[in-house]
Amino acid sequence: MPLVLPPISRRRALRGLLAALVALGLLVWWLWPFGEPALGGRLTFSTGVPTGVYHRYGGLLRQELNRDMPGVDVRLVPSEGSQQNLERVARGEADVTIATADAVAKYQLDRKPGAERLRGVARLYDDYVQLVVPAASPVHSAADLRGKRVAVGQPGSGVRLISDRLLAAAKLDPVRDVTPVSIGIDTMPAELEAGRIDAFFWSGGLPTNAVRELSERFEIRLVPLGDLVPAMQGGGSLTHYYRAAVMPQDAYARARNTSAVATLAVPNLLVTTDRTGADLAERFTRTVILSRDGIGHEVHAAQLVDLRTAIYTDPLELHRGAARYYRSVKP
Repeated sequence: MPLVLPPISRRRALRGLLAALVALGLLVWWLWPFGEPALGGRLTFSTGVPTGVYHRYGGLLRQELNRDMPGVDVRLVPSEGSQQNLERVARGEADVTIATADAVAKYQLDRKPGAERLRGVARLYDDYVQLVVPAASPVHSAADLRGKRVAVGQPGSGVRLISDRLLAAAKLDPVRDVTPVSIGIDTMPAELEAGRIDAFFWSGGLPTNAVRELSERFEIRLVPLGDLVPAMQGGGSLTHYYRAAVMPQDAYARARNTSAVATLAVPNLLVTTDRTGADLAERFTRTVILSRDGIGHEVHAAQLVDLRTAIYTDPLELHRGAARYYRSVKP
């Protein structure tokens, strides 16, 4: 005798269908990260001097990228700074880098090779311009640097670009009125401590470890630069990226400043080119945004990376993959 199954009510059928759909949705949610396109290959990240914030940030970001994109081999390559970084990425010698907005604008204005291929991934944090002198130095403004031995950054760095402009704003010739010393933040502190230079310019996130460590073993002071902001902002189309800023007194708690220090700041941009695939750029952008708090525990400046402002990569067009990520998380 054939088995006869009892009829299933419409309500029970709907409940069963609903349960199946919920289970399917949970399965899709659980499997979603594993269903993303598999990414592989090598990604070269041009950073900065080993003791600077760019390189420190790049190292911590690489750890996050290794977790999020295990098939991609992320390589860090130290550099002199923003200007060399842009040359490497534009020429295809690196895939991604960090550079200040003014350095990007200058690279474009000078029509250097590959400038038209540069694309923005995210606006990161601002660099603060720091003029560091021994605590007992007679230098109390940039104009007082006349006749002094001043470290102005390496030729390929962003600080070199800014220090030359600051000296000009202070009515000093960067070559004739000071003795320029072309070194980076990896050697500036030791040279100041040894008395071989009288001052150094640095442009970096707060605090920069090399400056903080110097302040803990040698008495230093940060010289205010706020009086030069109007002249810097009036120096042409490139200089509208500079803004007035204040370094809190506790940014370098051991420095011999009795109050906050007026200076100027410039945005940092995460830069790639149109050669980078959309999927890779999207995943890279996602990692940058989601790793902010974790990296920020080690590099304070990273805490300032903000989803609401990251999309503003002026003067660069936003990479299509980065734009796709920002659209996906738009409230």
